[in-house]
Formats: sequence, C-alpha cells, structure tokens
Amino acid sequence: MRSPTRTDNPFMTPMEWAYLAILCALIFGVLPLALDGFRLNLVGKYLTYAFVALGLVICWGTCGILSLGQGVFFGLGGYCMAMYLKLEASSVENTKIQSTPGIPDFMDWNQVTALPWFWTPFKSLPLTLVAVVLVPTLFAFIIGAAMFKRRVGGTYFAIITQAIAAILTILIVGQQGYTGGINGITDLRTLHGWDIRTDSAKTLLYFVNGGLLVACVLAAQFVKRSKLGRILVAMRDKEDRVRFSGYSVASFKIFAFCLAAAFAAIGGAMFTLQVGFMSPSFVGIVPSIEMVIYAAIGGRLSLFGAIYGTLLVNWAKTTFSESFPELWLFGLGALFIAVVLAFPDGLAGLWRQHVAPLLTRRPKAAALPQGAGPLPKGAPAE
Repeated sequence: MRSPTRTDNPFMTPMEWAYLAILCALIFGVLPLALDGFRLNLVGKYLTYAFVALGLVICWGTCGILSLGQGVFFGLGGYCMAMYLKLEASSVENTKIQSTPGIPDFMDWNQVTALPWFWTPFKSLPLTLVAVVLVPTLFAFIIGAAMFKRRVGGTYFAIITQAIAAILTILIVGQQGYTGGINGITDLRTLHGWDIRTDSAKTLLYFVNGGLLVACVLAAQFVKRSKLGRILVAMRDKEDRVRFSGYSVASFKIFAFCLAAAFAAIGGAMFTLQVGFMSPSFVGIVPSIEMVIYAAIGGRLSLFGAIYGTLLVNWAKTTFSESFPELWLFGLGALFIAVVLAFPDGLAGLWRQHVAPLLTRRPKAAALPQGAGPLPKGAPAE
C-alpha cells in the first residue's frame, strides 16, 4: 500500500537544498569574512530589497499578478518601525528644549502640540512588530478585494498599483507634521534601549536580516510546492479554467498579493533598522519599478534567482554610481535590457538551461569506464 505521504512532490528537492545551503554560506560566511563593516552594511540594505523580490516571485511569477507598487508595502513596514524608534528617541529627557517635549522634533517644528492618536500604539514594541506585518497586509487586502472581486487585472492592475504608490508618496510628503514630510523619519537611535548606530549593532542586524530572509524563502517555497501553489500557477496560465472548476480566483489572488505585501513589509522594517531612517523616496513609483527589475533580472520564477538578482543589480548600481556618477543610470539600464533580451527568464533561466545540465551530465559521464561509450539500446546492464 502506498504511503499517504507525498514523495513525488517534496517540499524541496536535493538541488534546492543545495541552493539554500550555498545562499546561507554566502550570507552568513563568505560576505561577513570578505567585507568590511561599511560594505557589509550595504549588503544588508540590499538584502532588505530581496524580501520584496521574493514576494514578487509569488505574486508575479507564480500567480501572474504584476504589481508596480510594492514600494508602498515596503514603505509602510519601514514607517511602522521608524515610528517606534522615533518615539523612543523622543523621550521628554531628549526633547526638553522643544516647546512641546515628548513628541518627535518634526512635529514640534510644525506646531503640533500633542502626539497624534495613530502614533500612540507605536510606543509598544510588540504592537509595533505586529503592525509592521498587519498594516501593509491589511492595506493589500483592501486593494486586492476592491480590484480582484471586480476582475481587474493585467495592465490595469499594474497601473492602479502605480497610482497608489504616487498617491501615498504625495500624502506622506504633504502631511509633514505627522510623517516628517520629504525628509522622512530620521535620527533613529535605539531599539528598546539598544543602540542601533554602532558597528556591532549593524553587523548583528545584518545576521538577523539574513535569518529572516531565509525564513521567508522557506515560507515561499512551502507555498509554491503546496496545492495552493499549483492552483496559483494554474490561475496564471488558464484563469478561466480554474474559475470554471469552482475555485474562487479572487480569493487566491488576494492571498498571493497579501503574502507579497507581508514579505515587502518585513524588508521595509529591516531597512529602517539597518539604515537608520525611512523616507517617502522608498515608497513611490521609481523604487517600486526598480524592485520589479530585481525580480526580472534574477528570474521571476525562481526564489533564489530573485535574491541573487537583487544583490547583482544593487551591487552594479553602487559600483556604477561610484565609478561613473554621471553615467550609472545608463549602465543600469543597459544591464537590464541585455539580461531581459538575452535571457527572458533571468539569471535563474540561464542557470537552469545552460549551467545545470552540464553539472548533471558530468557524474553520468564519469560513471562509464574509460573509452567506453553509452550502452546500446536494449543491452543488459552489468
């Protein structure tokens, strides 16, 4: 009798476990040993963007929903964390020179005399950690329910998410007394009394960042390999057929969109901790499109490819901007165009189609005696 446990569709194949081991070795071993503190902190910032790319693999690659507004959820998660850190840095003792002690400095500059009600929950770290995931996910649920229940998708959905990113940016900049305006929330010092500005703190946050990224990879892999993941792929390829089979297509799309938003929000919160500020420049249209580029270059169908694509694009961006400050945008654009034209499935497709087959052929060739060719068809094996 066949065991009820499915062995034909494992959670991760041996090759995928090997990919995960290589990624862990790179994040937790090679990079910390090879880079100084400044460069390691830069890589930590790059890894926060990889959370968004992971979400796009689920949302765009697996489910077929292209969102051009993932910066919204990245920014919301970052702002939730920044609000807690700013309140901790704005104690009465630290702000006694203000006309209204105990509130953030930008509020005092804008004649706000009391802490707004929506800031109050962020005095608590546990509530902040819940809000980091809950607020962006709830916002994504509202958008998804409003759009997918009406069967809005494709290009129209992408344009709407882009418009939402622009609207939220304008709202944050316009409400300077409550959000910090164009400058964002800055001068963040401690996390529950722990100074996050020191080199040792940034290094520790880098490892926390890497651990959370690996956990999100495992969660995304679980979704992809489950029955839910197979339904998402079927929706991407033949949405009407899935709908006629009795499944609620809108509900599955909302789930994928909310999961991508939750991943992006975690990345935004870690960005705030790693970099030490959050501003509307990470919420708008441009950063959202850049995040799509990360997934496209790495491979929108591959979780590991999306991470490596994020690291590659940001490393190229930093290198080009340092070496060619006037030309780095052209270099980044050329990189994107070249990869998309030559390898539509990104770096993961290049690996899967050209590199992986070579690695799998060599052991078979080595197993044959020297000078012996392959066995003729139908010949008995010894």
